[in-house]
Amino acid sequence: MNEHDQKEPDGFNKEAGPSSEELWNEDTYAAWTSRFGTPAEAAEKLRRDPAGKLYPLNTYLGEVKGRTIMNLMGSNGMKAVALGLLGAEVTVADFSEANARYAGELAQAAGVQLDYIVSDVLELPEALLNGSYDVVFAEMGIVHYFTDLAPFMATAYQLLAPGGTFVLRDFHPVTTKLISSKGSTAKVRKHKVSGDYFDTSLEEKQVSYSKYMPSSGAAAAADKPKVVYWRRWTLGELVTAAAASGLVIKELAEEPNLSSEVYDKGIPKTFTLVAVKK
Repeated sequence: MNEHDQKEPDGFNKEAGPSSEELWNEDTYAAWTSRFGTPAEAAEKLRRDPAGKLYPLNTYLGEVKGRTIMNLMGSNGMKAVALGLLGAEVTVADFSEANARYAGELAQAAGVQLDYIVSDVLELPEALLNGSYDVVFAEMGIVHYFTDLAPFMATAYQLLAPGGTFVLRDFHPVTTKLISSKGSTAKVRKHKVSGDYFDTSLEEKQVSYSKYMPSSGAAAAADKPKVVYWRRWTLGELVTAAAASGLVIKELAEEPNLSSEVYDKGIPKTFTLVAVKK
């Protein structure tokens, strides 16, 4: 499960049956428990090495103690709680109630204050868009959810205080748009240039709760699964959108597979964009 594949689309019918949204949220919460343990267990691990959980973001965030930080689409709160343990004042904005539940319990177990706003990040309360955050960041599996980057970058700009830093870390477009890979070990891993880097089409994806919908009958017709649309952006489009918002680009780091020195060797796997608000 992609940890950000939980956005409720426009037109979602919350009265379509109590099981759809509730089970979707329960499944998400259970997925984090399966992956990271209970919030109490995950909090214990975070307390031992909060900085380690932030790598390599901490390279770009710098000293966080006492700083106000907004984590856009912050999912289960792992990075936010790690930042809280290091002394930051952290807010998360994310659409999923289940993510908020896990993150809230995680923060409580870790003994840190966490503000969690359940909202579409493009529809945040106006009171938040007052330029009060020292840092705004988003990371890993974020940008493909936006079919227009301008509102997302504008939101980051509005959240930031003058002199504040925006950090975006995500999967590198060369990997997501151009290269297809097969094989689960370094020795048998094969890569093929099979994509179109300049493709601007949208990809239709079923929302993650669709597996809970009825498979037949009138209910199935009424509750036909909704879809979201992905747009895979080029690096140039991302940098241009950030600059067009008024942010000043400070650094664009292209990163290899940071978990292995031989796996996917020579291929950019992620990138980190750092910009500031003047």
